[in-house]
Amino acid sequence: MKPIALLAALATLAIAVPASAQNAGQIASVRKGASCPRCNLFQADLSNLTLNGKNLAGARLRQADFSTAVMNRTSFAGGDLRDVNAYGAVLTGVSFARADLTNASFVGAYLQGANFAGARLSGVNFSGAEMNRATGLTQGQLNQACGDDSTLTPRGLSIPRCR
Repeated sequence: MKPIALLAALATLAIAVPASAQNAGQIASVRKGASCPRCNLFQADLSNLTLNGKNLAGARLRQADFSTAVMNRTSFAGGDLRDVNAYGAVLTGVSFARADLTNASFVGAYLQGANFAGARLSGVNFSGAEMNRATGLTQGQLNQACGDDSTLTPRGLSIPRCR
């Protein structure tokens, strides 16, 4: 094969293979109850699971599904949780410190004791969420998110209504 043809074939292959696809083995490990800091859990289905006290700090969980999962005392600190769906999840005492939660949905989630220090909350939907005992939240963070009349926020803080 000529060098130019070889380069063209390699370029085509590079485009066809996603650079940051999920790691199925890491996802399976977490689904079985393992901690997995800094893992690639892109689009992981963790819905309906109980995963208490796990270390997922720094993990890539973008577009993951946590619907109705129970993940008390789990660390997501510094993680990529953009576009996560955590509908109805129980996330008591979790750490979202410095995590990117852009456009995540925590509709109906239980977030008592969750730590949001330094977390990015742009576009997050907290409608119906119970987070009145969450820590590390600022009014500036909540101004980037939205909720509804049933969203419970810490005393002295409010959240804009979702449109």
